[in-house]
Amino acid sequence: MEFTEKDERLVELLTEAGLNKNIAKVLVYLSKVGETVSRDIERAANLRQPEVSIAMKELKEMGWVKDREIKKKGKGRPLKSYKLTLDLKDIVAELVRKKREEIQKLEKDLEELEKLVGLK
Repeated sequence: MEFTEKDERLVELLTEAGLNKNIAKVLVYLSKVGETVSRDIERAANLRQPEVSIAMKELKEMGWVKDREIKKKGKGRPLKSYKLTLDLKDIVAELVRKKREEIQKLEKDLEELEKLVGLK
C-alpha cells in the first residue's frame, strides 16, 4: 500500500507538531492498516529495518503501539506484529493539547521578558 498525498501531508504536519518523521510515517501507516508486521511498514513507509525498530520502541514508550509475537512455521525467530493502542484522532488530540500548552507557556514567558526589559 502506497502513501497518498493526504498521508504525506499528515506525516509533514505531525513532524511539524514535533514528532520524528519516521515515527509520523509509522503512525500514519498503522492507522491505515490496523495491524501489520515490520517488513510491511519498511516497504510502505520507505524505511530501513533499524528505523522501524527505533520508531516502534519510542511509540511503545509513549503507549501508542503494542506488539505481539506471531509464531512462524518451522525454525526462525517469531515475527512481531504491531498495532496502535489509540485511534489516530486521539493521538493527534494529545499532540495538539501538548503543543497548545507549550505555546501558552512560551507566550507567558515572552510577556514576562517584555516586562522585565521595559517593553510593556
